[in-house]
Amino acid sequence: MTPSDRDATGLLTPRELTRPDDDFVQLVTPTGERHANAEFDPWIADIDLGALGRLYRDMAIVRRIDAEATALQRQGELGLWPPLAGQEAAQIGSGRALRDDDFIFSSYREHALAWVRGVEPAELLSVWRGTAASGWNPFEHGMAVPQIIIGAQALHATGYAMGAAWEGSDAAAIAFFGDGATSEGDVNEAFVFAASFDAPVVFFCQNNQWAISEPVGLQSKQHLARRADGFGMPGVRVDGNDVLAVLAATRIALDRARRGAGPTLIEAVTYRMGPHTTADDPKRYRTDDELAEWRERDPLARVLALLEASGVDIAGLERDVAADADRAAAELRAAITTIADPEALTVFDHVYAEPNSHLERQRDHYTRYLSMFDDGSTQNSTGAAASETAEGGAR
Repeated sequence: MTPSDRDATGLLTPRELTRPDDDFVQLVTPTGERHANAEFDPWIADIDLGALGRLYRDMAIVRRIDAEATALQRQGELGLWPPLAGQEAAQIGSGRALRDDDFIFSSYREHALAWVRGVEPAELLSVWRGTAASGWNPFEHGMAVPQIIIGAQALHATGYAMGAAWEGSDAAAIAFFGDGATSEGDVNEAFVFAASFDAPVVFFCQNNQWAISEPVGLQSKQHLARRADGFGMPGVRVDGNDVLAVLAATRIALDRARRGAGPTLIEAVTYRMGPHTTADDPKRYRTDDELAEWRERDPLARVLALLEASGVDIAGLERDVAADADRAAAELRAAITTIADPEALTVFDHVYAEPNSHLERQRDHYTRYLSMFDDGSTQNSTGAAASETAEGGAR
């Protein structure tokens, strides 16, 4: 960092904010060297070489799943896919810090969190194939379905956390969003409520440097973690490509939440190696040199380097993990053939928690409309009664 990187006010410049730096907590360097940290190390004291190997396995598998899903989209099997490549450590490190009763509220790129929560391949793909409005039952996995509206999940997480606290639970909620979402009103409103009511929520910002085609430097003249200051909550900036730093930071924030001390904002500095979605062309707004710089900070390579330096059989580990990753990718591809098109009227099934006359009237109108195309044989999830309605409409 040089004085020329600062503007006349001394604030950070867009160039400085969009490039990798060391102004964050880092426990494992890009070359695999382990840095001691008196504050963070106690929170990962249980992570021995075996546990570190399992974290590597998680990251390798989700990278393979992501590549397979991208290929499926290119082959016309999915309508769209938002790749996570480069952000594996940020998602696995935070996901493995959670308890089963903690609840995740994510955006649309957190496929690794879905992996951690045991979401099945067909559930992961269905929404991107266009066969479901949402992919899974949130209460079966402790994870809400992906939120497409930018930043809205921060409010959902805050409300859930406040409710959990009022019920006397020490479970926490965690909201995942990108750097672009920090400019949204929903996120800032969530910060206000969470800080005001000491909600047990963790705000996890994956700063992957690009809000679609706009660099983070156009949104902020300071690191995003500093935004926590104005809301009266702690903000911590970690190397988002360092799975141990992320794991420790998330555990610290969760402990604070469980003790009733309120929310924390974590800024995990990472990079989106692929496009924003498969409909995006990142070559139009970023350079090959920038990509090369971030490839040197790969989250998987540094863990392998640390394990190798610690005497682990890297060849054996990579062989076993590659086999696991291939199996996961094969399951994902096979799941495509099991995803059936939904019955037309199931679109009404989960709109409200309880039936109501307004929804039933819309269902009836839609049934009558569909009956014009199938001679009154339309079926819905409620069975023959709807068919009778359709037939009556046709007559």
